[in-house]
Amino acid sequence: MDLSTTFLGIPLANPFVAGASPFTARMETIKQLEDAGVSAIVLPPLFEEQLMKDEMALFHTMYTPAESFPEALSYFAEPERAIVEAEAYMAFIADVKKHIRIPVIASINAVTAARWKDYAVGMEKAGADALELDFYYAATDASESGRTIERRFLLALRRVKRNVSIPVSVKLTGFHTSLAHFARQLVGEGADGLVLLHRLYEPDIDIDNLEPISKLQRSDSRELLLRLRWLAIISANVKCSLAASGGVHVMQDVVKAIMTGADCVQLCSTLHTNGMGHVKTLRDKLVSWLEQHEYESMRQMRGTMNIEHIPDPKALSRAHYMHLLSSWGTP
Repeated sequence: MDLSTTFLGIPLANPFVAGASPFTARMETIKQLEDAGVSAIVLPPLFEEQLMKDEMALFHTMYTPAESFPEALSYFAEPERAIVEAEAYMAFIADVKKHIRIPVIASINAVTAARWKDYAVGMEKAGADALELDFYYAATDASESGRTIERRFLLALRRVKRNVSIPVSVKLTGFHTSLAHFARQLVGEGADGLVLLHRLYEPDIDIDNLEPISKLQRSDSRELLLRLRWLAIISANVKCSLAASGGVHVMQDVVKAIMTGADCVQLCSTLHTNGMGHVKTLRDKLVSWLEQHEYESMRQMRGTMNIEHIPDPKALSRAHYMHLLSSWGTP
């Protein structure tokens, strides 16, 4: 059975991509992922805020005079030995590329347009096969409009595309006023692909200590439903590569994602829950399902359940909401 696919113009042996996680942050586990059968890996994102913190700390140690004894100067960072996290990230990309054969997708989450471009250029030079621009952003300033936020992201993408030659994908959240329209704008600015969708890690509240609680919860298959809706809509309206991210755990999830328009699926929580050997389980079950349903290749079923092809497109619209509420409680 032919499970091959293409994402961002890069041929992949199968649709199983290791999404950004602690597994893709260490060389040892990256090699294990390759041996397990993933077709590509996404490195964890490089965050601009962390780099700014590191750079300010470096500036402080380099330029703040000793306030006590001359011996204290020995604790200051030497300029030629001081390496901020960005340089370490680029070195990690280069090292990973030396040790594995599958494509490496580097990831960026920045704030300023210039930083998006600078980090992208550095990642390309380090050997990344593609980039994922992580557009995770929680708007907390009521004076900042959705249009302003989207314009900022479009500007960042435009600058990145002008300065790199490797393909670029954008990882989106599902909380834009018109996600399909924004997706079309991103492709118009040169995005080679979209990753749907970013999980929003919502903080809880500690009612006794009066403080927010941050606790990472792994996904389950229920989270896939939002991805399926937007894959089905966007794949019918925008011509670019698409990846499903979030809620892919079992073989049926893979089939649904491909049918609604995904070229590949990013695996994360399921690998941490079931182990890396789960990639082979998913692959074997997908092959059996495709053969049972008389498909000759995985590509053959891609998009067969997007909004252009499903029998009732209303299932993805406002009519679905009205139908569910009117039928609630009906025997």
